[in-house]
Amino acid sequence: MHKIMFVCHGNICRSPMAEFVFKDIVKREGKQKDYLIVSSATSTEEIGSPVHRGTKRKLAEYGISCDGKYAVQLKKSDYDQYDMFVGMDSYNIVNMLRIFGGDSEGKIHSMLEFVHSKADVADPWYTGDFDKTYEDIKAGCEALFEFLEK
Repeated sequence: MHKIMFVCHGNICRSPMAEFVFKDIVKREGKQKDYLIVSSATSTEEIGSPVHRGTKRKLAEYGISCDGKYAVQLKKSDYDQYDMFVGMDSYNIVNMLRIFGGDSEGKIHSMLEFVHSKADVADPWYTGDFDKTYEDIKAGCEALFEFLEK
């Protein structure tokens, strides 16, 4: 089983978008039993908050529900519980390394590395552009799925 955690700053925009897009891909491929997919935040700012309305709206356009998701914080103990941590930007990566005290097993990845890009997924909290964020995340999730299914 692949145990994947998507990570962003607040766990209300990008990482839940990635969590539910990836869950949708896995469901369409009939692979639900092969994956555990969650998301979390590196900060405490939004803990307990629901998914941002812009993310909800964007996911709903594609028939994807994120109902019942509330922001949770990444914990040091998560490192031993999951196989892969996928950060949305370089700051998320730095913060994951700080929280975990390193990455001795090479579990930390960038969302867009799977599409061979060093770019960050733009944060719609600041840009307001949920369309661009969705495009990046969808491409990254599809490439990640292909990578894991090799």
